[in-house]
Amino acid sequence: MINLNGVVGAGIFALPALLYATVGTLAPLAILVYAAFYAVLMAVPSKLSTVFRQSGGPQLYAQHAFGPLVGFQIGWFALCANMAGRAANFHVLVAYLAAVFPFFEGPIIRPATILVLIAAFTILTMSGTKLSVRALGLGTVLKLGPILTLCLVGLFANGMPSEFVLPQFSEGEATALLLAYAFSGAGQVTVAAGEAKEPRAVISRSIYLNLAIVGVFYALVQLAYISISPDPNETASPLAAAGSALFGPFGALMISMAAIFSIGANQLTSFVTMPRIAFGMGRRGLLPNAFAYVSPRFKTPTFAIAVYSLIVAGLSVSGTFEILAILVVAVEQLVGYTLIASLIVMWRRNDGGIADTMGMRWAFIIPVAIGFMAWFTMQVPVEALLSSTLLVVVGIVLYRISSNGAVEHEPIILPEGRS
Repeated sequence: MINLNGVVGAGIFALPALLYATVGTLAPLAILVYAAFYAVLMAVPSKLSTVFRQSGGPQLYAQHAFGPLVGFQIGWFALCANMAGRAANFHVLVAYLAAVFPFFEGPIIRPATILVLIAAFTILTMSGTKLSVRALGLGTVLKLGPILTLCLVGLFANGMPSEFVLPQFSEGEATALLLAYAFSGAGQVTVAAGEAKEPRAVISRSIYLNLAIVGVFYALVQLAYISISPDPNETASPLAAAGSALFGPFGALMISMAAIFSIGANQLTSFVTMPRIAFGMGRRGLLPNAFAYVSPRFKTPTFAIAVYSLIVAGLSVSGTFEILAILVVAVEQLVGYTLIASLIVMWRRNDGGIADTMGMRWAFIIPVAIGFMAWFTMQVPVEALLSSTLLVVVGIVLYRISSNGAVEHEPIILPEGRS
């Protein structure tokens, strides 16, 4: 649920028209091919997850491989990028609400609705991880149900696409970037691994299973969109246009409601997982002791969740998330490189016996993953790379400040041996 909702958010509702415009009727195949390549990239955090039982994901792996300063920086980067993205997506969520219910469009009601939503997500995630995941399950049904209905009815009524449209290969880079955005968040569950029963076994499997499900789902949606052939000018909301073409006004409303639940579930996923980065940093002595607090009643890191929610609320209402938005892509590259480097360091040291489980296939996986990251880096705006340097400097200052009052509650625990 966490991985699925971390990937499927707002992007799927705009993706079909954009992909069709660049790849033509080969779009479903392009999605499946990209999913296979992306699985190579995701093999890195997947393998790292088989070593650790604690929460933190990339931050935990970087801290173990390179020490507390790098670990702090990766946690700082990941939280900054995520909180900026969540703040932006709350505005998108309320925009969808206003499209269906104009009441939410007012200049006062819009920010008030954002704050109410943040408060609701905060209370839900504080009330227990199991309850939060059940809510994600409900949100998944409410968002995937209408889309799958549209796909199945559309393909049944119109049949498989028969017209062949050649792709515009000159726009291949734009297509790959679209797909990179569509699949991002596929390993988000590593951040909350400490609350899984058997994280070393289930986290890795969940990453690959989720990629397979999302790849087939995206390809099915793309195939149905081509079959239904809605108005090609409706590039802003192509799935709503497909719903309208198939079911009339009810179809457009059905897809709009699915979009609301989809973005909401995507937001809730981050509220469940991302505060666990700050919690893990608090447990390992990188943030003040308060971040390590766990509610005796709900067994959740309530202080870390509260701080995360307050910052997202401040960014949302003030609009300052727009300043950080340009950093999001650059930060993802830094985290990606750090994950690959962490795996190489741990392989050389055979930490937790990880080298014993890595066969010759990794001689292919690691170079391909590095090549993927290098290509993505070339697409990052120069101003984002320059701004990320400032983020590093701020991170160093915060690291020095946060070390005061920090207490190490637990070391990083590795398995003693493997069967």
